[in-house]
Order: sequence, then structure tokens, then C-alpha cells
Amino acid sequence: MTSEERRKKIQDVLSKNSSPITATALAKKYSVSRQVIVGDIALMRASGLEISATPRGYVLDCAKEEKDFIFTVACCHNEGNMRDELYAVVDNGGTILDVTVEHAVYGEISGELRISTRYEADEFLKKILCNDTQPLMRLTKGVHLHRIKCKDKEARDRIIESLKKDGIIFEE
Repeated sequence: MTSEERRKKIQDVLSKNSSPITATALAKKYSVSRQVIVGDIALMRASGLEISATPRGYVLDCAKEEKDFIFTVACCHNEGNMRDELYAVVDNGGTILDVTVEHAVYGEISGELRISTRYEADEFLKKILCNDTQPLMRLTKGVHLHRIKCKDKEARDRIIESLKKDGIIFEE
């Protein structure tokens, strides 16, 4: 199989899956190294494909997202409330697409999340603990933004109400 054929197959796999797929899984599937897959993804992105890297793997951004209700919410809390924040969103029908903080030197710094379930939230939190990494919100004393996707305005209202109830919404 040529590298071009492999990239086409990777695109097909990503387009048929809404769940993230790791570079390691793709490498095993196509009998190449993880680094070859990372390079393939970089070339695919450079050619115009909208591929996002999440903590759980790669996803192909598709037009379906445009039909979903996407909004941004400002949050402020300590690290002890991260689970409550994530659960408030996923328990009310939302997907946390990303997190963004405002840095004094670098400007906006964002990270893809794509967390839709409690299991995914728990796995994300476990990765933070196991890898001895710091959440982005630590850079801004807990203040951060999330883009959230849900099916309609009613789900959005439930999510916001739950975040307010937990004292997570940032209000001056």
C-alpha cells in the first residue's frame, strides 16, 4: 500500500467513526509506526482536511456539527470541581468540545477535549493525574472557556442551569 492509499484509508476510517481513534490504533491497523501516522495526519491537515487531535485520538470534523447547537460558556472553579463541571455538561446532553484560556504572552491557548460521557470525563481526569500534567485553567486562576455542543436550546439551558447550581459559571 502506498502512503497516499494509506492516507485515503485513514480518512475513510475517521469519516465512519464519531469516536476518536488513536495514532497507535491506526499504526497497528496499517502496520506502520505511530510516527508515520502522525506524519500522515499532518499531511492530511495541510491538504485541507479538518482533523482534530483530542486527548483520546483523532476525529474528522464533519458538517454534522453545523446542525448541532454550539455555544461558549465562561467558567471559574478550582481543580477539585473539574469532575462536577464535566458531569454537569455530559449529564445534560452536552459534549465539551474544547477548553480555552487567555494567556498574557501567548494570547488564547486551546485544547481539544470532545468529552461526551462520564466515562470519557473520568478518563480525561485520570490522564491529568497519571501524567502529572496541569490543566490549562491553572494558568488563569481557574478562569476558562468551553465550547459545548448539544442538540438544542433546551439542552443548553439545562447545562447552564446545572453549571450555575454548582457555582461553576463565571460571573463578576
